[in-house]
Amino acid sequence: MAGLTGRVLCVLSLVLPKGSLERATLELFDAADLTVWRASDRDYHASIDDPRIDRVRFLRPQEIPSYVEEGLFDFGITGRDWITETGADVASLGELPYSKATSNPIRVVLAVPVNSGWDSISDLPEGVRISTELPSLTRRFLAENGIKAVVTPSYGATEAKVPDIVDAIVDLTETGSSLRRNGLKILHTLLSSYTELIANHDAYQDPDKRAAMEDVALLLRGAIRARGNVLLKLNVAAAELTAVTEILPAMSSPTITSLARGDMHAVEAVVPKRGVNTLIPALRAAGARDILEIPISKIIE
Repeated sequence: MAGLTGRVLCVLSLVLPKGSLERATLELFDAADLTVWRASDRDYHASIDDPRIDRVRFLRPQEIPSYVEEGLFDFGITGRDWITETGADVASLGELPYSKATSNPIRVVLAVPVNSGWDSISDLPEGVRISTELPSLTRRFLAENGIKAVVTPSYGATEAKVPDIVDAIVDLTETGSSLRRNGLKILHTLLSSYTELIANHDAYQDPDKRAAMEDVALLLRGAIRARGNVLLKLNVAAAELTAVTEILPAMSSPTITSLARGDMHAVEAVVPKRGVNTLIPALRAAGARDILEIPISKIIE
């Protein structure tokens, strides 16, 4: 099947993360005009009204790297933490800087009780008991640092196991607030992990499939880049043009067009949404007129 540009459109299978990243992922795909449709929030089968994507599934992010490596899916979204944990051999289409609550990376951290008396990993005693959902990554880290520990896999509620069951945990955190609520402090960061778009190597080597996957990646990155930005459009007289453009925090130089009548100019600039409530009155005071604030869905570099 050929698209309007003559490019052959390949149908791809896509796997998306179920769980904590699910809502943020759905919001991102919706912003990228790749809305995911399914019968209910509990449905693991879904679809996207896009000729490039034929099959969509939701699975736990821990499983996604291995399934993509095996070729059960052409591409998918998971975290660098789970790629590292599983050791899956997959191709990367790049980071997608979003997470459950913020645009910050998830951190894999070693945390201990606040009153433990341990201030660095060198303070950990031999035989320290550590619980984690990332046992392989944890054991590699401990071995690299010469720490002899007893590592037990955790299947949830990891923080609750300290101090009655284990002495420390290796866990995922975005803000650290949950750790603090449970009386824990971060001793060391093992890994900073962004969400990542990954692909099966065979699919990635197929030129048509690779082009289709990169199209999807472009749309997702464009939606992420647009977050927190708006387009400002305004008119300004030539005499005030310099004063107005000097206070515009544009991504690059603003676009300026001479209007057909009079000495007026039209100015367009992409600016951060944060602070626009004070920027607009300042622009108005500097001489701007007919100011429009327009939402942006995607910014493609």
